Amino acid sequence: MKSAATLKTRFVMIPIVVFTGKSYGAWRDWFFATTKPTVSSGKSCIDWVAFLTFQFQVYGLTLWTVGADVTDIATLFASIAFLMTIIVRPIGLLIQVMRSLVGVGVKINASIATKSHQSCL
Repeated sequence: MKSAATLKTRFVMIPIVVFTGKSYGAWRDWFFATTKPTVSSGKSCIDWVAFLTFQFQVYGLTLWTVGADVTDIATLFASIAFLMTIIVRPIGLLIQVMRSLVGVGVKINASIATKSHQSCL
């Protein structure tokens, strides 16, 4: 992808990430509640799967919207999938820390992740 298209994608993604953040958090919570991982590698794997199954569609649609072709999208997906194996767990831990700082808890009810407070991050 050319630099201008990459920059355009980044700017388009900012409001999309803000808009989908709460939904992604609920999706991630559901994965954790359903699988109940107990070891660090399991938690990392669940973070990775939750991220890929939620964010890839959003990212792909954004790339397509800004004019990326199928080859560019496939190449970027492969790169992101690899990169996310490294950084997705720290991102997940950051989500947990930020929730605790603002007093947003998570309550799992009937296998659906819901916020226990009305405020959102």
